[in-house]
Order: sequence, then C-alpha cells, then structure tokens
Amino acid sequence: MDEQERYARAKEYVEGLQGFYVHLAAYIIVNVLLFAFNILTDPGGLWFYWVTIFWGVGLALHAIGVFAGDRVFGREWEERKIREVMEREKRR
Repeated sequence: MDEQERYARAKEYVEGLQGFYVHLAAYIIVNVLLFAFNILTDPGGLWFYWVTIFWGVGLALHAIGVFAGDRVFGREWEERKIREVMEREKRR
C-alpha cells in the first residue's frame, strides 16, 4: 500500500469518525431537550425514552460502522471474498 492510499484510507476514517461525533452530539442535545420538554409538559406520561432507545440503536450501528466496520465487512473482507469467487470460477 503506497503513501497516497494510506492517506486516503486515513482521511476516510477521520471523516467517518467526525460524522459519528456529530451524530453523538446531536443525539445527546436532542434527547436532553426532549426529556426536558416531556417533563415540563407531561411529567406523568414519559415518552421521550422511545426516541432515545430507537435513535440509540441507530447510533450504536453508526459506531459499529466507524469503529469495527473494516473488520466486519471492510476492504479486507471484500478482497478475500473476491479472491474466493475468482478461485471458484477458475476451478470450473
């Protein structure tokens, strides 16, 4: 892998990381505001946690994509699968 390719991969990772941090900040800010709104308008009926839970699942998937994405279905996995398919085709 040459220097330019390593730079491109590092830049892609940093952009993904930045996107995750923006997503995390929005998650925290919006959910704190929803909690406050819920408590102020209807303290007996809590509904804010549904947004927190489902958005939290999306945030967790985003985190997996950023921090473990390459290990699960990243470039290495893709290249390995391509080689497997090419070997299978070669044997036919």
